Amino acid sequence: MKESVKTILLFLGLILSLIFAPSCTKQKFPSLCNGDCETNYWVVYKNEVINPNSNGYYEVEWDGLNYFQVKGSLSELNDRYVVNEVPLIESKYDSDYWVVFDSITFQTPMYSYLGWFSDQGLNTPIPMGSYVYTINDLISIHPPLNIVGYQIPKHFCTTCPYAPTILGTYSKYNYNPTQNIFLDNEMVGDTINIFIETTFNTEGGPSIYDPNSTNPQEIKETQIKVIII
Repeated sequence: MKESVKTILLFLGLILSLIFAPSCTKQKFPSLCNGDCETNYWVVYKNEVINPNSNGYYEVEWDGLNYFQVKGSLSELNDRYVVNEVPLIESKYDSDYWVVFDSITFQTPMYSYLGWFSDQGLNTPIPMGSYVYTINDLISIHPPLNIVGYQIPKHFCTTCPYAPTILGTYSKYNYNPTQNIFLDNEMVGDTINIFIETTFNTEGGPSIYDPNSTNPQEIKETQIKVIII
């Protein structure tokens, strides 16, 4: 009799484990966009669209207006990734061009939240006349301004996990992002690299609640080269 009861209990336990066990099948999500997710960015100065030259560079002729714009047109998301008419999409901006002391400018490979630069320790030498600084030196003296519109804080922690969220500028939740880029006469003759990272479905990626389910996400990288003349 005891063996029969034990067998029945084991059988019931097996049934319950099958009923309440997590599914091993991945949750299916609709495609991100109705078709391919595409990005298109261009340069505008004084309300005029600048067309790239034969080498793909945008030539901006400085004419007293101290900014130019980078405008975009992004593919629309599937309704599944739009919440209360707000699309889960964003564009992030960075550049390799910095300003310090309101007059000194420099370009150098350095840490970027976009991950496109090489020096995560911010120790690349920056020659300025007879002096050589690093970005860390400049942060302690006068926090440098990136021309896309952000400044590195004076006590910036380069090794902290939140560091990437402090650097860069964003345009969120719209299909037509516009970013103003600082410009002045000191930049005439220079070439500027603008880096853009577009994320379709900002809430996508692996789920912390269900490792077998992945909410889709697509990231597009764009580089725009601008010559100031």
